[in-house]
Amino acid sequence: MATTLLPSPQAYPRPLSHRWTVTEFNRMGDMGWFEGKRAFLLDGVIMEQGPMDPPHANALGLAQFALQTAFGSGWWVRGQSPLHVDEHNDPFPDLAVVPGGPRDYISRHPTTAALVVEVSDTTLRSDLTEKAERYATANVPEYWVLDVTNRRLHVFRNPAALAPGLDATAYTSHATLVPTDTVSPLATPGAPILVGDLLP
Repeated sequence: MATTLLPSPQAYPRPLSHRWTVTEFNRMGDMGWFEGKRAFLLDGVIMEQGPMDPPHANALGLAQFALQTAFGSGWWVRGQSPLHVDEHNDPFPDLAVVPGGPRDYISRHPTTAALVVEVSDTTLRSDLTEKAERYATANVPEYWVLDVTNRRLHVFRNPAALAPGLDATAYTSHATLVPTDTVSPLATPGAPILVGDLLP
């Protein structure tokens, strides 16, 4: 007589995993699930950022002003708005520079950007790793992480596919700049920005 093997008792109970999609995430937002929360979607997991402290808010405003000045007309610096990089990711970047203006995105959210900036304090590790991979995979050519606590700007450039089989993309260039350094966005090489002007 055949013996039926049952799962070991240690296998249950176990959590059921579900990767949320951007569509589901948006529907929950429409229903008010995230009211008063700074929610975003990363690899199908709904995450919440903590409250924004004054230095973060100040750095966000300084960076937005500097980038709008550097990019000028024909570009829109979106602040804390959706960026639908793929089916399971809406990382809700602090800033995303996209071509055009607000009326170009009335019926859709952008899926990539010329430059994405995250203002980082408590989220530095995630911003330098998971989010960097997501933006590289979305073919964002340039990604900046403004480290408010350590007064540094991390500049990631040149996204490229990793070894076959890894199914991932990463930035191949990473520079760390201090307040006295200047940086020009790839899309506007003639518009240098002093790193210190981005920091509160």
